[in-house]
Amino acid sequence: MKTTLLLTLLLSAPASLLAQTAAKPKPKPAATAATPVRAAAPNPAQVEARANALTDNMQKALALTPQQVEKVRQINLVSVRGVETARQTYRQDMRKMAAVVDDIGQSRLAMLKETLTPQQFDKYQRKREEKMGVPSGQGAQGNAAPGLPSRYQE
Repeated sequence: MKTTLLLTLLLSAPASLLAQTAAKPKPKPAATAATPVRAAAPNPAQVEARANALTDNMQKALALTPQQVEKVRQINLVSVRGVETARQTYRQDMRKMAAVVDDIGQSRLAMLKETLTPQQFDKYQRKREEKMGVPSGQGAQGNAAPGLPSRYQE
């Protein structure tokens, strides 16, 4: 009985050893920050909904004409689509994404400036700066930054 058990163990051992040493598939190389990650295109329904919401808010706040509404809607649509594409393409490289998004924002501002009247654009800029927390000219002349000496101290 001992010999049959020993024989069984010896015959089954090589198969189990071979199963453990089988070649493993090589892992795929990860995308580097230098190469953009190609992701699926942004969801068109979400992009359009976001662009329409932006346009509706601008229409209410700036009293846009029907012609301006259509131009602004197209500007917003192109901008939102570009930002979403950049977010998906450069999600591994935050600096590149920030640069691309900033370029899109500057382009959008230039197109809006051409579309809106000077009064509408000024109002838009004031609201935008307020929302982004940009200090106004009056507030910038207030107290010195904490830790810095005031220019009036001797």
